Amino acid sequence: MHSKTVHPVSTFGGELCVPGDKSVSQRIAMLAALAKGTSVIKGFLTGEDAMSTLHAMCALGASSKFEGDVLKITGTGGKFKEPANPLDLGNSGTGTRLLAGLLAGQKMTVTMIGDESLSRRPMGRIKDPLEKMGAKIELTGEKGTLPMTISGTPLRGIRYELPMASAQVKSCVLLAGLFAEGKTTVVEPRPTRDHTEKLFQTLEIPIDVNGLEISVQGFGPLGPQVDARDITVPGDFSSAAFWIAAVAARPGAELIVRGVGLNPRRTALLDVLKRMGAQIKTELIEKEGDPIGTIYVRGAPLRGTAVGGDEIPNLIDELPLVAVLGALAQGKTVIRDAAELRVKESDRIAVTAGHLRAFGVEVEEHADGMTVHGSAKLTAPQEPLASHGDHRIAMSMAVLSLFADGPVRLGDVDCVATSYPEFWKHLEKLGGKSE
Repeated sequence: MHSKTVHPVSTFGGELCVPGDKSVSQRIAMLAALAKGTSVIKGFLTGEDAMSTLHAMCALGASSKFEGDVLKITGTGGKFKEPANPLDLGNSGTGTRLLAGLLAGQKMTVTMIGDESLSRRPMGRIKDPLEKMGAKIELTGEKGTLPMTISGTPLRGIRYELPMASAQVKSCVLLAGLFAEGKTTVVEPRPTRDHTEKLFQTLEIPIDVNGLEISVQGFGPLGPQVDARDITVPGDFSSAAFWIAAVAARPGAELIVRGVGLNPRRTALLDVLKRMGAQIKTELIEKEGDPIGTIYVRGAPLRGTAVGGDEIPNLIDELPLVAVLGALAQGKTVIRDAAELRVKESDRIAVTAGHLRAFGVEVEEHADGMTVHGSAKLTAPQEPLASHGDHRIAMSMAVLSLFADGPVRLGDVDCVATSYPEFWKHLEKLGGKSE
């Protein structure tokens, strides 16, 4: 396990393009593997999560090859083959949960496994709706976790009201619905990421979006006939978010991020930062499918804010960063309605709160969030900060370390490669120093 020492800096900023969106890359890998013909993908993320999903699809009969930075995926035409071995999804909760939906109606038996972190994450939330559709799902880990064995069976469409706002569960049920008899409808309690819906539209898979109700008409066991497409993956907003935060909290600093995804259901952090006083502008370049554009940031003194309610699902990955920004702002920042953070790659509420305290920040932890009191002098922790195998914890603490009074040691940073292999290189490009 590798560690990094991040040094504080007095200046930070510049111009950057971030790697492809992880969530979009994983969905494209699945749907391109389902399609007939060869899809040409530009900007596919080569981080471990997206690659483990791609490898799983190849084990199911698709084939892929990179030509420079272009990925070509030749699909199965909907005829997946039973894999000889368990599918190892590594650290990818998205890959695991969505693939379970895609495979639930196939005439085969498939087992999925993952790393230690993924094997702690709850899978009962997809088991319940899939079994209501007629699927046979076995979770052999403790507390309803991986390994998961899916024995494909005929499915029937259902109407399913999500008990939590989860794009992963929504997408899992919609993918299963493609192989069911009849109509499948998912009802969301709050709007969540709609990458799956947008890709269905791009691939001309019929889907009806009516407010918080999303429906697909099933094609039965053979599934839909999907033709291959040329698709560009937008830059990952969740990766750009680290640099946006690092610049926004530094008065006078400037940042330009080009080619980044501007899906309104991913960019809630920009609204939060504007409330906190940051100067942010966006320019839309590509409107079709997932919108793509440029983000301009100019740092300014920040003030605390409150986040909660409907903005949480579209801010969920950035909430550790919101806590970091709260530590750098005047006043207090309150995060509520985010109990979902307890079951991510780590308990992000407890871990983030503990790490902020190690910097000397006053934090009150709640069951569904935390209150962060800003303006404290950031004292570099004496002991290394553990990532707990969580890439977003490691990167969020790297951002906070740029503002500390001395070098900060971050332990077990290998996990960063799951979503952002270029993170440390980009930190250096923008003026940071790590070793």
